[in-house]
Amino acid sequence: MNATRTTHETPQDGSAAEARTLARIALLCLAGAVVAVIAAGQWFTLLLGLAGLALAGAGLWWALAHRGVARLCGAVLALGAPVAVLVLYAISGLWLFAVAALAAWFTALACARSALRRLRRPHGMHSRSARPPRRPVLIMNPRSGGGKVGKHSLVERAEALGARVILLDLESSPDPAELARQALADGADLLGVAGGDGTQALVAGVAAAHGVPFMVLSAGTRNHFAMDLGLDRENPASGLDALTDGVEIRVDLGDVAGRPFVNTVSFGAYADIVQSPEYRDAKAVTALDRLPDLLAGDAGARLAATADEERLDAPQALLVSNNPYILTDPLGAGRRPRLDGGELGVVAVRIEGAAQAAELALRGERASGITSLTSRRVVVEADEETIPVAVDGEALLLPQPVVCTVRPGALRVRVPRHRPGAPYVAPSVDWRRVVRLALDRTPFQTAEKTAENQEQSNA
Repeated sequence: MNATRTTHETPQDGSAAEARTLARIALLCLAGAVVAVIAAGQWFTLLLGLAGLALAGAGLWWALAHRGVARLCGAVLALGAPVAVLVLYAISGLWLFAVAALAAWFTALACARSALRRLRRPHGMHSRSARPPRRPVLIMNPRSGGGKVGKHSLVERAEALGARVILLDLESSPDPAELARQALADGADLLGVAGGDGTQALVAGVAAAHGVPFMVLSAGTRNHFAMDLGLDRENPASGLDALTDGVEIRVDLGDVAGRPFVNTVSFGAYADIVQSPEYRDAKAVTALDRLPDLLAGDAGARLAATADEERLDAPQALLVSNNPYILTDPLGAGRRPRLDGGELGVVAVRIEGAAQAAELALRGERASGITSLTSRRVVVEADEETIPVAVDGEALLLPQPVVCTVRPGALRVRVPRHRPGAPYVAPSVDWRRVVRLALDRTPFQTAEKTAENQEQSNA
């Protein structure tokens, strides 16, 4: 079999020149934003926009962490502060300057991010040409993703390609892992799943244990694993091309208390909320009802985690991922630039009051209430015998301590040779790097290494 790898560790001179040009444009736009504020003559009034953003963050905290009148007041503040700032700008005649400053700022961010994207291209994952399987077995959930299996005729298309299809009978609470083991006993040489990430993880664990290839059809709701594999999430049927013209890649597989996971393991507030029977039918109402007690520490287990040698005390929310995510916002994860890094991503959140919520609104993922790091082993303990856990979205109760590890390269994944690919997500903007790049004071190779180290620390 032929091995190929797509990497861009040493960009061409053209990419280096483009990166420097974009960095210089970013600094010019940043200067333009400052000039717009100064030219307004009422810079204090313009800066009230930041105060409005901070007040909105504080109001959102009150709306989530309290009930009754306090929640109502917080919601009014979260919505009213930005509106009040806009009205103030309109009355004072500063809205044109504000629009110009915002436009320049967002342009500066876009150029800076594009410069960093060119500074270091993503590493590709090894792929090997693979012979078509002779006895593939695909396990499909007919209800997953709102019925994508039926909408895209996945059963008929798979059977036309020679695959055996097992439709899950959800009324009988089937065990996908047991069905996968039985399929292997019957001679299957490839296991695949058209369903949610939780089902994918269970079958992937069986495939990894027996050393057979695993295949994903993006028929779930969010399809995070399929997205990071570079599959087409809009057309699940395109994944069937892996049966006839596929390549094989090796990716890592997470393990939590002996159970496999492909994406994330959540502890804390979210994991507690999804345990509720009402959550499936009334997500927002259930979350608003549970959050005040969870954020105040009056409900749920008090957690403590150790990521390698790093101690994380009493996080309100803890996310452990199979390879680190590049965060795109402070409240959620974006994409994983690779799935074969051999490490876990860890994000811990603890917001203790309105002031920290305001800081989060202003600083995003760099706020003091957010800790992001990488680890090979995470141990989570609690003051209760069992810990609520959400494993790839599936609600579980696990005895503590709960140990999360990663198994590097444990899973063979068959993907179509021709697939969209996962877009590269640039790391957070570091203006010191942008300035060095614009002034051409750092050799490109050294800057690239700095970018790699910075991206790992941000992940």
